[in-house]
Amino acid sequence: MQNINANELAGWLDDESRVSPLLLDVREPWEYQLCHIEGSRTMPMNTVPAHVEQLEKDAPIVCICHHGMRSMQVARFLEQQGFTDVINLTGGVDAWAAQVDRDMPTY
Repeated sequence: MQNINANELAGWLDDESRVSPLLLDVREPWEYQLCHIEGSRTMPMNTVPAHVEQLEKDAPIVCICHHGMRSMQVARFLEQQGFTDVINLTGGVDAWAAQVDRDMPTY
């Protein structure tokens, strides 16, 4: 599993020459409603096994949670299911708010 920090992800998302990753937010719905990275898709951690077939196995997927622990578990699970380009956002949305989008609400 690869890791990416908030600034690296922001640079990737701003780079129009690169394929945009699927931003997979694995937090609970109430957390997603409070704050999320624009363009992310919500799929709570406990629902990932039931919906894994909705994801492309060869597409880049950045897993996101609050601080990076749940997303790391989901990223490992996806790799075990044969996904080839899975990346964990270290520090999660908390790091994103601190480093990239200072207007994002935190909790």
